[in-house]
Amino acid sequence: MVPLVLDLSGRRVVIFGGGPVGARKASFFSGEAEVTVVSRSFDPVFETLQVRKVSKDLRAVSDRDLAGLLKGVFLAVAATDDGDLNDRIGTMCRASGIHFNNARGTPGDVVLPAVTKGTHHGIAITTFGKAPGMARFLRERFEAEYPGLDPMIELTERLRTELKDRVPDQAGRQEIIGRVLADREIWDAVNRDGDRAWALVEGRYLHGR
Repeated sequence: MVPLVLDLSGRRVVIFGGGPVGARKASFFSGEAEVTVVSRSFDPVFETLQVRKVSKDLRAVSDRDLAGLLKGVFLAVAATDDGDLNDRIGTMCRASGIHFNNARGTPGDVVLPAVTKGTHHGIAITTFGKAPGMARFLRERFEAEYPGLDPMIELTERLRTELKDRVPDQAGRQEIIGRVLADREIWDAVNRDGDRAWALVEGRYLHGR
């Protein structure tokens, strides 16, 4: 498998299953794609998500109706608690060239990673389905270690602009940026006071340039 970042704007994603697992899967895509959730009942979490809900008993659905639900879909997620039903959905997806993620049963061709996002960043962590708990653990550790990632990205962007005017060679600019990113005092300052963080950058790494 190859990790990718995809723009799903305007793409259709259908999630089969309205329980807690389906809600987590829907949360992953809500606001990023046109999401439809098909289930006999729905977890209350769905009320907070940007999704279309279709009430249907999936255990009684015919192949024809299932094919209709999959028409025009880019990615399907089987999130029911019935592994055989999930596999049936996966078989139809493979036959139609639809990307597929399976919460329980035979794995599909898509694995949903643990994700942490901000205004200027998105980081995905996956064990390719081997240990989802490990991916979640690493995501939580990363969030705890770098709570000021967005402000640091903004500072780094400002620094790159300054360095283009002051340091002619790219290797020199990269070396300075690397030193700034390794400076724990700047990381600490950027969370509390952006002006002080920039003052540290100017005093330590731009002075005299």
